[in-house]
Amino acid sequence: MSSSPSSSSSPPPTSGDTPPSNLPLKKIPGDYGLPLLGPIRDRYDYFYNQGKDKFFQSRIQKYNSTIFRTNMPPGPFIARNPNVIAVLDAVSFPVLFDTTKVEKKNVFEGTFFPSTAFTGGYRVCAYLDPSEPNHAVFKGWFLSLLAARHNKFIPLLQNSLSHLFTNVEAELSRNGKADFNTLSDNASFSYVFRLFCDRDPSDTRIGSDGSNLLSKWLFFQLAPLFTLGLKYLPNFLEDLLLHTFRLPFFPVKSGYEKLYEGFSTSASKILDEAEKLGMKRDEACHNLLYMSGFNSYAGMKVMFPGLIKWMATAGESLHRRLANEIRTVVKSEGGVTYSALAKMSLVKSVVYEALRIDPPVPFQYGHAKTDMVIHSHDAAFEIKKGEMIFGYQPCATKDGRVFENPEEFVGDRFVGDGEKLLKYVYWSNGRETDDPTTENKQCPAKDMVVLLGRVLLVEFFLRYDTLTAEVGTSLLASSVTITSLSKAKSTA
Repeated sequence: MSSSPSSSSSPPPTSGDTPPSNLPLKKIPGDYGLPLLGPIRDRYDYFYNQGKDKFFQSRIQKYNSTIFRTNMPPGPFIARNPNVIAVLDAVSFPVLFDTTKVEKKNVFEGTFFPSTAFTGGYRVCAYLDPSEPNHAVFKGWFLSLLAARHNKFIPLLQNSLSHLFTNVEAELSRNGKADFNTLSDNASFSYVFRLFCDRDPSDTRIGSDGSNLLSKWLFFQLAPLFTLGLKYLPNFLEDLLLHTFRLPFFPVKSGYEKLYEGFSTSASKILDEAEKLGMKRDEACHNLLYMSGFNSYAGMKVMFPGLIKWMATAGESLHRRLANEIRTVVKSEGGVTYSALAKMSLVKSVVYEALRIDPPVPFQYGHAKTDMVIHSHDAAFEIKKGEMIFGYQPCATKDGRVFENPEEFVGDRFVGDGEKLLKYVYWSNGRETDDPTTENKQCPAKDMVVLLGRVLLVEFFLRYDTLTAEVGTSLLASSVTITSLSKAKSTA
């Protein structure tokens, strides 16, 4: 049921940048429907009848509000309580980043918490609230690991991208087209493993199976949030298989053990350091594997095809501008360096725009720690302690009250004065203008992800002038099949 306005003499705290004055306090619209039936009805709308984007947009229109009550999948019987308050605008969404107001315990994947069997029996850092002591221990460790490897980010990625583009060209030559996703996934896993383990995964028991093993491990945890979109599989049967009961760990157990052994033996120096900091060695290894596999590899699995998709659809005019900026700066700086990347304003903008329009992790959740008032552009609403707050990032980062032509990919959106809008780019579980700390839940590799996107564009346009591709969707990412590449004249 909807909550009523608080009668307390001291009003609850508000969300947002600067709370607007004199906004009317309204009852949160929407409802959860009948027990069991309401969540199942919303689940079918979300996956089959409407699809996720129309699911949210239709309710925004129905309630004339970007804040409303609904159920989020998977619901029965995986999630004990699917009831959420959706916050779908740029003003209300940031409440989900404020860990003084929301608790982030066990909500990384939403209204359900996967079995810890997938993570060695431990609740890894992603599921910990910053109030839990281990959160600061592990996130601080992650931040120190990334800082120590700062000088490896660019050269290691250049090496991986060189192999990636060579393989893309070879597949194009053989078949007339190239499956970018598969080749990118392989390159991404190799990069992540070498970054943290200082070895090529092919020299370990993992061999060439790393990306496949991780993708299967990811699928078995995230299956309740997917639809396969198979025409020959009836909706009710897919719903029963994926959204009604959790998939067990045992089908991916041997693959996970192979990955764990690879990290355990190859990252021994890192794990030695973890033990010196007071961590249990096996818990540290499971956390390292999770950060490498879920946070890093999965992020690249989504981001790299997404960037190539937007490049393919943006057109040759943007390609020419990017190529000119990249080649001019690289020539003047004498290579691809941090200094060079900092001077590529268009490259930076394109990466930010891709993250805005197509964020790698589109969902955020948190339980209200106290009674509070949140506000949209037009009204204020009271949330009670314990209620689940949910945000769908593409709605917030396509807020038409903030961004002009929000559904359109605008490559130079964040150039010049456009940089002021970066505080509304929320892809990393925080504002782009904020930094990850042990006190918040912002992605520890936030800056690294942006850097990797820039290097991908730089290495691409140092080699090629333009491309064409067929684009679609897959379970986790955009599906990209490259159909042609035009080599840069200087390297042809």
